[in-house]
Amino acid sequence: MVNISLRCCHCGSEKVVRDGKAPNGKQRLRCRACGRRSRENPGSAAHSEAVKEQILRAYQERTSLRGLQRVFGVSRQTVTKWLKKK
Repeated sequence: MVNISLRCCHCGSEKVVRDGKAPNGKQRLRCRACGRRSRENPGSAAHSEAVKEQILRAYQERTSLRGLQRVFGVSRQTVTKWLKKK
């Protein structure tokens, strides 16, 4: 039998137990030491570089910020932040 040792990403304790599943199907964990919850393999919520370039290209083709918000689902503040960096 394989023994997998999980650690709490907040406090580093090994007193971690499984605590059901998240709505997206990932395993949820709860630390018995600090009581905080986390996921086993958390993903990134950031936009990929390909999507970011596509959105900036659409903006350069005179698409409005509100149009970008509707079509791509990204906030206007995020697009303006990307434009300031570029």
